[in-house]
Amino acid sequence: MKFKIPQFHFKLISGLCGVSAVVLIGLGVFWISRHSSAQTPPVNDAANLPTVSVAKVTREDLSKEDTVQAEFRPYVQVELHAKVSGYVKEMDVDFGDKVKAGELLATLEVPELHDDLNNAIADEQKAEADYTNADLIYTRLMGVNREHPNLVAQQDLDTALANDQAAAAAIAAAKAEVGKYKTLVGYTQIIAPFDGVVTWRYADPGALIQAGTSSDTQSLPLVTVSDNYLLRLDFPVDETYVQDIHVGDTVQVRVSSLHDKTFSGTITRFTRDVDDNTRQMTTEIEVPNPNLELVPGMYAWVILQVEKRPEALTVPTEAVMPGSSTTTGTVLVVNANDEIEQRVVTLGLETPNAYEVLSGLREGELVIVGNPSGFQAGQKVQPEPMQLSMSGGNQD
Repeated sequence: MKFKIPQFHFKLISGLCGVSAVVLIGLGVFWISRHSSAQTPPVNDAANLPTVSVAKVTREDLSKEDTVQAEFRPYVQVELHAKVSGYVKEMDVDFGDKVKAGELLATLEVPELHDDLNNAIADEQKAEADYTNADLIYTRLMGVNREHPNLVAQQDLDTALANDQAAAAAIAAAKAEVGKYKTLVGYTQIIAPFDGVVTWRYADPGALIQAGTSSDTQSLPLVTVSDNYLLRLDFPVDETYVQDIHVGDTVQVRVSSLHDKTFSGTITRFTRDVDDNTRQMTTEIEVPNPNLELVPGMYAWVILQVEKRPEALTVPTEAVMPGSSTTTGTVLVVNANDEIEQRVVTLGLETPNAYEVLSGLREGELVIVGNPSGFQAGQKVQPEPMQLSMSGGNQD
């Protein structure tokens, strides 16, 4: 016999089952959500904040580098001419030789000068003899006149005195003539005027050399001597940087031909005049060269520190985004709450590593360094200090 459930009982049981299922599903979802929230840390946990590299706004001495080419030249260089005409008897040096002041470099042969000197010496000896005779006559007459006042005529005394004085003057003239010819004979020896190097030799033994007694004489020099132990390094400075040049300032010098050897030099002098054509001022450094390592004619690069900004407020160049003009930029600042602020800053001097900040930042603030994309104002971040060297200069 089949038991038949009434229709209304069947509907009641079906409804209770449905309600139970809904309750069970809701309890499961609630448990899962509670469990999941217990396992997941809060979104604003510091461990999950993005890390950014930051640099502190500091004060540093900034300057710009202006690199100019220069050329070494001897401190002193002369061509040695003969002051008398003659044949080269001896050449004691050749180009490349080191010489000392007073060293004999060449000897000329001028026989007639020795003859003139001998004649002058003979004239001096004759003048001395004439003076001895005239002085003796005058002395004797004066002696007689003292013993016998009226015995010697006054005219005779005056004549004797005049002859004595004329003889003395003749000796002086003869001595001067002897000195003249001795000097000319001395000119036959070419002497080094200072310590240096013979940079060229123009004549060989037997060559006839004309006397270089005037500037318009096309006489041939015997040798050229230059002082290479102290060199001059001349370089042009643009009129923009003239106000940055001072005697005694230290500059860096780099010599490419010596494997980029670098050394410090000191500005010795400058012309204090800007050339009308080039708009540049010639400036000079004295460079000691005791080992003759540097050679006149070598090129060098002089690195000047110009547009100096002592104790300037600076930020790394990587922290600045271009602004609406060349004198403005944008930086991202991490404030005391580790939140990002966007600032517009006014910029001054630019070097390869840093900008001078004229306004918009304060010393000690932190700025984000590197790619700013992905960050926005108001975002909370975790700053990580980055050590940067911001001093340096541009090469023009």
